[in-house]
Amino acid sequence: MKLFYSPGACSLAARIALHEAGVEFQSEKVDLKTKTTASGQEFIGINPKGYVPALQLLDGQVLTENQAILQYIADRKPQANLAPPAGTIERYQLQEWLGFIGTELHKSFSPLFKPTTPEDYKKVARATIESRLMYVEQRLAGHQCLM
Repeated sequence: MKLFYSPGACSLAARIALHEAGVEFQSEKVDLKTKTTASGQEFIGINPKGYVPALQLLDGQVLTENQAILQYIADRKPQANLAPPAGTIERYQLQEWLGFIGTELHKSFSPLFKPTTPEDYKKVARATIESRLMYVEQRLAGHQCLM
């Protein structure tokens, strides 16, 4: 397998999961501005969405989106206990958290990194982020982890 990643991007989650599961993999850095890989490939040909992570499987198929990649890794090495078993309520709760983190929390930060975002909207984005982080904090209170 090969993980396409970019430093400082959310592809770090997949990289950690691969290491934790003990899965052998290669990794290749992607320049997200130029959409090229360290070996000079056009990344759009690997992931037409143009962002990381992308996990190229041994048969050549490519998985994208952390939610899918993390569960794929967990299912390949269930003994690593990276995810609850499929079909359990705990697995659906994991999917709920991955969905929330990916769509509500993570994406809320996007306006802060765009130089064209008006300052007034950045204030709204910060308030949204604060509200969502407060929810996570409440769920984590008294626990070492979410699940």
